[in-house]
Amino acid sequence: MTSVEGEERARQRAYWRTTLLLTAVLLLAWAGVSFLPGWFGDELNTVVFFGWPLGFYMASQGALIVFLLIVWIYDRCMTHLEKRYGLNDED
Repeated sequence: MTSVEGEERARQRAYWRTTLLLTAVLLLAWAGVSFLPGWFGDELNTVVFFGWPLGFYMASQGALIVFLLIVWIYDRCMTHLEKRYGLNDED
């Protein structure tokens, strides 16, 4: 294996590690937003957000907003990573 191939392999490993870390963090955020409002619903309902109990708001609207935010963050971060590691296929 030449040094160029070794550098390429190291770059691919770094890209893959970063991608896995990003995915793990966003999946943890998704799981938290999905399950925590149900577990702590009574406590969350003591807080009022836009005129609604926070537990209800998170179940009806807040979770959807966070899910869209997760998709947007993933897209932005992956676009940045692809540019950083020279993997973008823009024409």
